Amino acid sequence: MVCVKCATYKFYFSCGLSMQKTIQRRAIHSTSGVLAQLHPLLQRIYSARGIQQEAELQYQLTHMLKPNFKGLDETVGLLVDAVVAQARVLVVGDFDADGATSSALAVLALRAMGLKQVDFLVPNRFEYGYGLTPEIVAVAAAQQPDVILTVDNGISSIEGVEAARDLGIAVIITDHHLPGAHLPDADAIVNPNQPGCPFPSKNLAGVGVIFYVMNALRGALRDMGWFAESGIAEPNMASFLDLVALGTVADVVPLDHNNRILVSQGLARMRAGAARPGIMALLEVAGRQPQRLVASDLGFAVGPRLNAAGRMDDMSLGIQCLLCDSLPLAREMAAQLDELNRDRKAIETGMQQEAMGMLQKVLNADENALPWGLCLFDETWHQGVIGILASRIKDRYHRPTIVFADAGDGLIKGSARSIPGLHIRDALDAVAARRPDLLQKFGGHAMAAGMSLQREHFEAFAKAFDEEVHRQLRAEDLQAVVVTDGELSASDFSLPLAAQLRNAGPWGQHFPEPVFDGEFYVLQQKLVGDKHLKMTLALDSRGQQLVDAIAFNIDPGLWPNQQVQRVRLAYKLDINEFRGNTNLQLMVDYLEAIING
Repeated sequence: MVCVKCATYKFYFSCGLSMQKTIQRRAIHSTSGVLAQLHPLLQRIYSARGIQQEAELQYQLTHMLKPNFKGLDETVGLLVDAVVAQARVLVVGDFDADGATSSALAVLALRAMGLKQVDFLVPNRFEYGYGLTPEIVAVAAAQQPDVILTVDNGISSIEGVEAARDLGIAVIITDHHLPGAHLPDADAIVNPNQPGCPFPSKNLAGVGVIFYVMNALRGALRDMGWFAESGIAEPNMASFLDLVALGTVADVVPLDHNNRILVSQGLARMRAGAARPGIMALLEVAGRQPQRLVASDLGFAVGPRLNAAGRMDDMSLGIQCLLCDSLPLAREMAAQLDELNRDRKAIETGMQQEAMGMLQKVLNADENALPWGLCLFDETWHQGVIGILASRIKDRYHRPTIVFADAGDGLIKGSARSIPGLHIRDALDAVAARRPDLLQKFGGHAMAAGMSLQREHFEAFAKAFDEEVHRQLRAEDLQAVVVTDGELSASDFSLPLAAQLRNAGPWGQHFPEPVFDGEFYVLQQKLVGDKHLKMTLALDSRGQQLVDAIAFNIDPGLWPNQQVQRVRLAYKLDINEFRGNTNLQLMVDYLEAIING
């Protein structure tokens, strides 16, 4: 282990969660004068995230970007006609948290605007797969809709849109995924990532897109006097921001300024107890107090329970939970979602052990033989869990990873997760261009994607994918990096500063929660909950300033280690509340034993 006395430290991650990593400190820029009123540490943190103007930290709704979407006028016109004519509108969503919140928001908003015949349909991933396929259009047709409104999908549904229009069903697409070479022949499309769309932020989640659409629809109906003439109270669009915040965080889209506004406003509603009953019930079952809610609670506690419905069974349960007006009924559905999430965790644990065994065999044979692009497949693996497994493998080995499961009829479906430096959808596009015989279909983002192919083509695809990763990455790109905001001074270890940092977000993708690194003396260490390491640390050898720390999911074979007297950590400054007591606690992201020195 080497400690280089500069801005970068190299050492081994000893928690048993990952291979060798590097700690790299963010560059400290000169702070703008407009941030001078903030704590010096907050100035440093914001500057490192590119904040230069106070306006970038203003999260009132008045600071939202204007809705200059391509296709918005056509979309709103079609929806106005549908509302006035009381047409049948069917919302077709996706089976993840973004799709669920998008579906719920569309249904609730349209009902609030006076549309009586609106319902939702979400494909069961195990029967129909993703998006508006011809098969799901056939199911939708049984409800005799006049309009199909897609949320969080549709931009790649060329055949499905054609099938719907052949049946005389109008199709409006709202989506945020990257389009392919050709767009579907829909009646209208709103997607900030479609060619020619001037909307400046391309980072909206699907729920953000439909929020903008419904907001514009409300404005058009208000301008034509619809609410006054119909005796309908004009809906308050802010009441849907809890759904927007949940879907945005759960979909791990970059939290640019516009998304931070949406998330901040949604969190404020939840903290005030004004969230929908379904979200309040999910917070309860996850053990989160609404008044102390932060964005990470949505990503790590609420989102997974909502996603569990789509992963393990049918996302309809999750959408019904979000639509529910009764807190007691919402609690019943949240309990079912919690149970599905427990099942998901158990299945994931078994799959992860099997996957690690596969990779360990490769490493045992030749430690240099591990492919740069990892492809794993087992015919017994669960389709709904392969995305999580791909993320776990990617985190452990810091390589682009695709995990496949059997989909029946000779097909396998894959879920991909990438690392910085490799745009996974573009990599799949390159593979498809070189080997058009391999991939049946694919789609996604820079860091995550999905695909399907024939089982017999797995080995050929794995080889082609690895070759493409070699073309795009360098060996040093496979070195995992933990980026921190540097060291803290002794005076920074305080509850007031921890509270400031907690409330200085919302933190998330591309606007990361502050992480610090430093060396500490270990006074006590013990295992709690079978695989979590609880420590009492001292800031110096005299032991005059103590702080608690916890590292989750350590390797019990390595820790506790009573021979270790000093550790180097990457950690978050946090507040622990337990049995009425409040104390400072370090949440450990990275742990290394310092043996010498």
